[in-house]
Amino acid sequence: MENKNLQLATFGGGCFWCTEAIFRELKGVEKVVSGYSGGNAPGKPTYREVCSGLTGHAEVVQVTFDASVISLEEVLIIFMTTHDPTTLNRQGADVGTQYRSVIYYHNDHQKEVAETITKEVAKYFDNPIVTEITPLEIFYDAEDYHQDYYRNNTEQGYCNAVISPKLAKFRKLYTEKLR
Repeated sequence: MENKNLQLATFGGGCFWCTEAIFRELKGVEKVVSGYSGGNAPGKPTYREVCSGLTGHAEVVQVTFDASVISLEEVLIIFMTTHDPTTLNRQGADVGTQYRSVIYYHNDHQKEVAETITKEVAKYFDNPIVTEITPLEIFYDAEDYHQDYYRNNTEQGYCNAVISPKLAKFRKLYTEKLR
């Protein structure tokens, strides 16, 4: 019988396809779900609505991880160093509030850790970090076709042009953390 210390982390760093692909490769990550959080429109948003920028939701991933294998600190450092936390409402060619850099904390401990990690990694960036740190109110799963998008669509243009190079950089940087 395994003793697991499962925890949830929810964050957005641009397109959820990229973020999901990275976290699926980490030791200790049990599950990654693409979804939406942080909006103000009523009801469960659709991808089309979120992409319009009118709902206020961000594309996010919710990561279930075993904290006895990978700590929250490690998860957040990897998150902060695999996207650009210094660009407001933008990651590469993806522009809009739905692509903002954000950490949605689930409790006070996660808030403290997020604030600490953000301060620690700030010295490695030329520009100020603009990542929001805010309480998670609700998480909506994205449509089924967004789940495990990279693995299911590796030949798609966006995957080849954007996600594959990002994964290569991630794999080189975090070799010891890979499954």
